[in-house]
Formats: sequence, C-alpha cells, structure tokens
Amino acid sequence: MSDRSERPMRRRTRKKSCQFCIDKVQVIEYKDISKLKRFLSERGKIVPRRISGNCAKHQRQMTVAIKRARHIALMPFSAE
Repeated sequence: MSDRSERPMRRRTRKKSCQFCIDKVQVIEYKDISKLKRFLSERGKIVPRRISGNCAKHQRQMTVAIKRARHIALMPFSAE
C-alpha cells in the first residue's frame, strides 16, 4: 500500500483576518446595518468566527450589535 492512500489530504487555506481590526474599529455600532448584514447567512443566522474571519473580541461585539438591531426591529430575526 502507498502512504498517500492512508493519510487524508489537508487543505491549506489562508487565515482570514478580522476586517474590524484592519479598519481599527473600536466599537461596532448596532445602527450600521449595511456592515452587520455581511455577517448574516442567507437564513438570517449569525455567521461563526471561523467563516467570517473575525477575532474573538469583534465577533462578540458584532453578535451583541446584531441582537440589539434585531430587538429594535432594524434587522429581521429570520430570513424573509
């Protein structure tokens, strides 16, 4: 047997960088709907960190901002 058939192939992907850190954003505003919509799936769910590329600090702030925007009806809770 060959060694290649025994080992699964790993994909090498580039590490995503946090867009908020690049722009040096200190606080994520819940009123900035256009920026927050990028981090929602087509079903209206919040995209996880490993997909969005956010750092932990900004992912938490973004989640709170989306939840606040949903609560005051600036964003929908589910897909339309």
